[in-house]
Amino acid sequence: MKFEFKPFDELTLNDLYDILQLRSEIFVVEQTCVYNDLDGLDKEAVHLFCKKEGEIVAYSRLLKPGTRFSEYSIGRVVVKQSERGTGLGIEMMQFAKNYIVNELGAQKIKISAQSYLQRFYENLGFEIVTEMYLEDGIPHFGMLYKSGKIT
Repeated sequence: MKFEFKPFDELTLNDLYDILQLRSEIFVVEQTCVYNDLDGLDKEAVHLFCKKEGEIVAYSRLLKPGTRFSEYSIGRVVVKQSERGTGLGIEMMQFAKNYIVNELGAQKIKISAQSYLQRFYENLGFEIVTEMYLEDGIPHFGMLYKSGKIT
């Protein structure tokens, strides 16, 4: 499996469709959450995804400061259900962190993490920086990664 980084205007129509399908499959159907996934930020993002046998099985979007947060951020993190528990999510987050720090020169990365994934993100070097809050009806924490901790 290979990870790819692409800005919005370099995504193929098939890639874009597959990304939106995966996000909908997880965030809308699996998590039974009705929300506006098409929030306008995809056009500003660098999209990181991994394909297995031609199918996108892991995805996240990387945003520059001033789009979602004042820091660089990683969002819409998703791994296809059949690939969970394989380490793919950890690998993808490490690729995302390294890209933001080493290619974009970030000192900090902020995420809005679903609370049940707190330990997952803490194991990747993120620390909770907000009280728990509801986002689209799901408990979240604001978490911050400081680049001196890159692994």
